[in-house]
Parts: sequence; C-alpha cells; structure tokens
Amino acid sequence: MKRIHWLVAMVLLSEVKRAQETRLLALPGVVSVGIGQDDQGESCIVVGLDEARSNTEAAIHKILGDTPVRVQVVGTIKPLKP
Repeated sequence: MKRIHWLVAMVLLSEVKRAQETRLLALPGVVSVGIGQDDQGESCIVVGLDEARSNTEAAIHKILGDTPVRVQVVGTIKPLKP
C-alpha cells in the first residue's frame, strides 16, 4: 500500500511540475525545474538557478498547490558534447 501512495504522490508532483514549468523557466536565471526532496526528505519541486537572484527567488512561490518548492543554486547548465 505504501508503494501506491508513493506512486500517486509522484503523479501529482509531476502534474504540478508540468503545469508550472513554463512559467518558472521564463523567470530570469531559472535553468531547471525538477522533482527532488526538501531538507526533511519529503518530495518537492526543485527550481534550479544559475546563481543567487533575490528578485527571482521572491517571484517563486514556496508552495505550488499543496506542493512545497525548494530553490537551489545549481550554476549554469551546459549540454554534454557528443
């Protein structure tokens, strides 16, 4: 039963991520939007920034729907060379 609850939670997280991803990626410095864990080990939406940006961080809601959001500086993301 625990596995079913986890699966339902992941589906709901994916739906929230998909619904918010375009808006979040349009914010200055946002380089990624994913699913991860907060400091307590609970699932959350993780928004990656290229560098600390107080204006962008202020524009990102700490909760989207019922889903917590964690903002993390991840740096510039570059594609791997083939």
